[in-house]
Amino acid sequence: MNIYLSFGSNVGNRQKHIEDAISELSKNNIKQIKKSSLYETFPIGPQQRKFYNLVGKFETNLSAEELLKVLKDIEKKIGRIKTFRWGPRVIDIDILFYGNKIVNLKKLVIPHKEIINRLFVLYPMNEISSNFVHPSIKKTIKTILKEFLKNTDKICKS
Repeated sequence: MNIYLSFGSNVGNRQKHIEDAISELSKNNIKQIKKSSLYETFPIGPQQRKFYNLVGKFETNLSAEELLKVLKDIEKKIGRIKTFRWGPRVIDIDILFYGNKIVNLKKLVIPHKEIINRLFVLYPMNEISSNFVHPSIKKTIKTILKEFLKNTDKICKS
């Protein structure tokens, strides 16, 4: 199964934390296919250090639920501590897409519901898979990004 994951870090050695997370994936039956450039972005939450973000395409035989467990274990191993919503993070790994499947469970929603609102996901995702079609809204990442930027431009010019 091809999957897309996003990585973010704004505590300590941000780049190393992301690289360590990607390295841990290979030890857990998750093979890297492609990854985006590293992007430095502003945080959504309260004032804090900028994030480094990256999106990667991977392949795995794990179920969506097994994948989530592995990712949470990797986050803990690298040093993530639960703080508060949109707070600083040593590492944050999100499942963006799990093939073309739609998953709606209590603890897991795929595609990630905030993809269409996050430039720090859309830009790197567009870099590596601009023609990937979002399975819920049936639009390519390239189109979603273009529409987001167009709407942002309207808001800024009002």
